[in-house]
Parts: sequence; structure tokens; C-alpha cells
Amino acid sequence: MLSTTQVAVAVLVVAVITFGCRILPFVLLRGRGNSALLDFLSRAMPLGVMVVLVAYTLEGVTLEPATWVPAAVGIAGTAVLHLWRRSIALSLVGGTAAYVALSLAMA
Repeated sequence: MLSTTQVAVAVLVVAVITFGCRILPFVLLRGRGNSALLDFLSRAMPLGVMVVLVAYTLEGVTLEPATWVPAAVGIAGTAVLHLWRRSIALSLVGGTAAYVALSLAMA
């Protein structure tokens, strides 16, 4: 069993690494405004992220309603929110929340 201090240290380390991974690309790419690679990535990455998330969501789906209903609602919710507000953050958080809530409710 981990102590509260060990859990806090682990959370802190993970938070620092996560923040570093999020901020590092911006630091490394500062000053490279007119780059063909960056233009391509800015167009391709949102779709790529969504494809990976859909594939991950569908990984354990079976014919049991407890697996496919949350997945379908989560994916549909993400798509609807994105089409409505064009906000990647809102659509990812909203779709994930719907998926988790239904997964817990149907478990």
C-alpha cells in the first residue's frame, strides 16, 4: 500500500512530465511560423487524434450493450459537440464524459 506522500509525489512527477510534453513542442518550434511541415501538421493532427481516440474507444466493444452503447454515445457526443462549437477541447471532454458516465452507469 502506498502512503499519501508517495501518491502525491507520483502525481506530481506525472503532472510535470505531462506538462513538459505539452509545452516542449511550442518551445522547440518557436520562431518557425512559415513551415510547410507545421502547416501540414496543423491540418492533419486533429483528424489523426480523433481517429486514434475512436480506435481506442472501440477496442473492447462487443455485442453487449454495456460496451457498445457507451462507445456509440461517446463517439456521437464528441462529433455533435465538435460540429456544434468547433472546439476540440469541448468535444473531447464532453465525449469522454459521456462515455465514462455511461460506462459506469451500465457496469
